[in-house]
Amino acid sequence: MSLSETLLPEFDAEMASTRRTLERIPEDKLTWKPHEKSMLLGRLAGHLAELPGLGIPALTTDKLDFATSRPADYKPLVAQSQKQVLEIFDKKVAEVRAAIAATSDEEWNKNWTLSIGERKIFSGTRQSAVRRMLMNHIIHHRAQLGVYLRLTDVPVPSIYGPSADEGK
Repeated sequence: MSLSETLLPEFDAEMASTRRTLERIPEDKLTWKPHEKSMLLGRLAGHLAELPGLGIPALTTDKLDFATSRPADYKPLVAQSQKQVLEIFDKKVAEVRAAIAATSDEEWNKNWTLSIGERKIFSGTRQSAVRRMLMNHIIHHRAQLGVYLRLTDVPVPSIYGPSADEGK
């Protein structure tokens, strides 16, 4: 079995759980945040929607430098609605899923680096990049969004087992 075939079921399950969480963002609380240092709920949801897009450069380039790759007028996505976030998320998930499926074991073992100018954020194999910088990163922020949902009295979806709101 190829690395892609091994990874895809896990990717699909994590993206489905993330989508279920994004489906619950309360549109009337997009400007809410639990602490002054926290992201706005709408920004956190936007970040989750954008994150799958990181998989494309991780699988198709040797490196990504945010200092030189982002347009000068780049603005991080702040959700305006559930629909907007879900459309972006679904599009990016489909694109990276296709890229994962098309990646050979040889390509998975090539090195990839993420940086911001001279500051190295990640350097390792593409396989490690997709697991750590893409999937684990999404899982981390999905959990944050789950806390935001709880604090705004929105039912938290079941992810790895029952939640306090869903007994399934």
